[in-house]
Amino acid sequence: MRMVDVIERKRDGKQLSQTEIQFVIDGYTNGSIPDYQMSAFLMAVFYQDMTDKEITDMTLAMANSGEVADLSAIDGIKVDKHSTGGVGDTTTLILAPLVASVGVNVAKMSGRGLGYTGGTLDKLEAIPGFKVELSQGRFAQLVNDTKVAVIGQSGNLAPADKKLYALRDVTATVDSIPLIASSIMSKKIAAGADAIVLDVTTGEGAFMKNLANARRLAQTMVRIGKLANRRTMAIISDMSQPLGAAVGNSLEVIEAIETLQGKGPRDLLEMCYVLGSQMVVLANKAETLDQARAMLEQALQSGKALAKFREMIINQKGDATVIEHPEKLLTAPYQFDLPAKTSGIVQKIVANEIGIAAMLLGAGRATKEATIDHGVGLKLHKKVGMPVEKGEALLTIYANHQDIAEVTALLYKNIQIGPEGVEPPLIHDIITE
Repeated sequence: MRMVDVIERKRDGKQLSQTEIQFVIDGYTNGSIPDYQMSAFLMAVFYQDMTDKEITDMTLAMANSGEVADLSAIDGIKVDKHSTGGVGDTTTLILAPLVASVGVNVAKMSGRGLGYTGGTLDKLEAIPGFKVELSQGRFAQLVNDTKVAVIGQSGNLAPADKKLYALRDVTATVDSIPLIASSIMSKKIAAGADAIVLDVTTGEGAFMKNLANARRLAQTMVRIGKLANRRTMAIISDMSQPLGAAVGNSLEVIEAIETLQGKGPRDLLEMCYVLGSQMVVLANKAETLDQARAMLEQALQSGKALAKFREMIINQKGDATVIEHPEKLLTAPYQFDLPAKTSGIVQKIVANEIGIAAMLLGAGRATKEATIDHGVGLKLHKKVGMPVEKGEALLTIYANHQDIAEVTALLYKNIQIGPEGVEPPLIHDIITE
């Protein structure tokens, strides 16, 4: 088989066989197919698209290109959750203990943040002592004993995806639904979960700015999951403004604790109930989403979910006293309120620019090698659709220095106040088929 023939077939819009796709992924992973040929193949996919069968074959080839996590030592159905990214997305910190508290196995492998999108591991490491590196044996033991553990991904998980993503980034082929879907799902399948819940975000703070494209991506990934024998559901959620109120690692841990105490932001709590209900149904712990939601609401109101979070922190060597003393996490030496320049209604908060402002403070990474400052970030006091008086604080800036002129200017530019404003929908769609 020759790579040039495969490129030609895809260039002409023909459907590739499983053997051809396996040849492409194997060859590029082992180095026998050069970058220039793979670049041509990616561009052909970009323009000619792929069928669900092709995308599934590519996903499985990528998933099996390196280590595949063996979670067979964990009894019962293992459920994972993935978000396509956003600003202030604290859901995993809440969902993991909340869903585990009703008896679902949450064996979660997470990643670190790059750019303005925060990583779950970075947030958890804001808790003093918290360990995200565990052996597979200890990981399985914790999930068997307590239903939950969150760890870092193996360095050799889906290596084909790492090579392909780097190439897509420099060949203008990132924005391709078959390539996005196979990238996400190859890592999820390699992580070993039996069931997967997907949060596909759309809006200014999301990778998929367009709702129609977000819907197609969600539908494609759900079909891939099912073709790969993984129970899969998805929601399409709004990321035109940050989710919740906190943007920054320690601030988001505090917000997660407050949410598990029943005092968190309404939109963040609702998102966790929607995603968590799907996780409970996929784990066969409830027959309907309504029944699952009722279980989750009871677990949160009774304190079971917060108790599970405490147990999770202790099991992974973290300081669980941060639950009673969240001030331990407030390490930024300076706090500044951002006053509204006019009275009115908040019309727009551009999520990705708010995330960039937090990154400039040190809450995110401009490069993979950059160091995270866990203590800095932003806490919103106003969201879209809320009234504000001139001089009232729109948000609080948590900084490690007093030179915040650039951050302040960026924030003012991307928070609009006018005579009227409407809160955007939180959930645009739920995809089960």
